[in-house]
Amino acid sequence: MKLEIVEDLKNFLKRNPLLLALIVSLVATSGSLFYSEILGYTPCKLCWFQRIFMYPLPIIFGVALKNKDFKIKRYAISLAIIGALIAAYHYSIQVFQFTTACGANSEVPCNIVYSFELGYITIPMMALTAFILIIILMHKKY
Repeated sequence: MKLEIVEDLKNFLKRNPLLLALIVSLVATSGSLFYSEILGYTPCKLCWFQRIFMYPLPIIFGVALKNKDFKIKRYAISLAIIGALIAAYHYSIQVFQFTTACGANSEVPCNIVYSFELGYITIPMMALTAFILIIILMHKKY
């Protein structure tokens, strides 16, 4: 029974990468808006750059899913790789306290840690995880 459930899950993942990427990007986008608009966390400059690369993805995946267009992989992976690099850099600033600001005129320091769960999960780590999941889902051969 357990093996059957695992096989069903694997088959679902193989058949629905666009749907799963859409869900991941929607959760990431909604999460960032929740943190800034509901909880009142002010995004720093690097957070904004991560948003720039995440926010178009739900639209891209939604349109691609509707039209069954798998040619968007290249664009989605490009956005996700750049976003992941920014998120990884941002996470390293938070963990290793490299600097206090994101630039000369940055009002919000990038090393502020609004959320620190399980001893390592910060908002940039959440973004990095979402970008990596999207890269993995889009890397699948269709």
